[in-house]
Amino acid sequence: MYTIKELLQHTKHRPWKHPKQTYSYYQEWNKALFFHWKVDAEELQKQLPENLELDLYQGEAWISLVPFTMQKIRPRLLPSVSFISDFDEINLRTYVIKDGKPGVYFLNIEAGKKLSADIARLLSGLPYQYSNIQRNQVDQYQAKFQQKNFLLKAQYNIGKPLHEKTPLDLFLTERYCLYVDNNDKLYRYEIQHLPWEIQELHTTELEIQYQIGTIKLSSPPNLMHYSKGVQVIAWEKELVI
Repeated sequence: MYTIKELLQHTKHRPWKHPKQTYSYYQEWNKALFFHWKVDAEELQKQLPENLELDLYQGEAWISLVPFTMQKIRPRLLPSVSFISDFDEINLRTYVIKDGKPGVYFLNIEAGKKLSADIARLLSGLPYQYSNIQRNQVDQYQAKFQQKNFLLKAQYNIGKPLHEKTPLDLFLTERYCLYVDNNDKLYRYEIQHLPWEIQELHTTELEIQYQIGTIKLSSPPNLMHYSKGVQVIAWEKELVI
């Protein structure tokens, strides 16, 4: 574990400097599964705000489904409270760019605790919604989001570390801001963490039913990763446009 000071000092991996002002939130994204798909860029662009552009990898658009366990999320100077701060989460994200800063945009976010979802949505403006999520913390993760008829069932084994990341690995994991739209306005959250330590991910059972617009995600994905997680610092959102 790193201290806040140590996290702020590790910046050589970043594509731009993190903000100089004091951070606003601390959180940990732990035991993360990454499922990645190549999708139709034109159809995906329809799901984004008009003022946000897809970030493409070699001309191709990607969507990632990321189930993980959120832990110790808290505002600066306040302690984390486990019954609110710790919960399982699934985000469905794509890769975007604005003003030369590549980041992520969440198409859907699920939280396994209703109270946590309500508080996170209120404080962040991100589209958190409650979902029935169950995780055994070893090799199973499953969720059913009834409101949108989304389904995830995964049983998996964690493979060897990927010490040599490909350019695509980096494109899909190393992002240092996220974008959110509220009331026809676009905001950016700057974040800081150390590079993701990723490993191979092997599934023995995988059922995925997610759909965004006309884009249907199903098994198998084009690429998978696992990570034990990262410690994350986030700043207050800033108005982009």
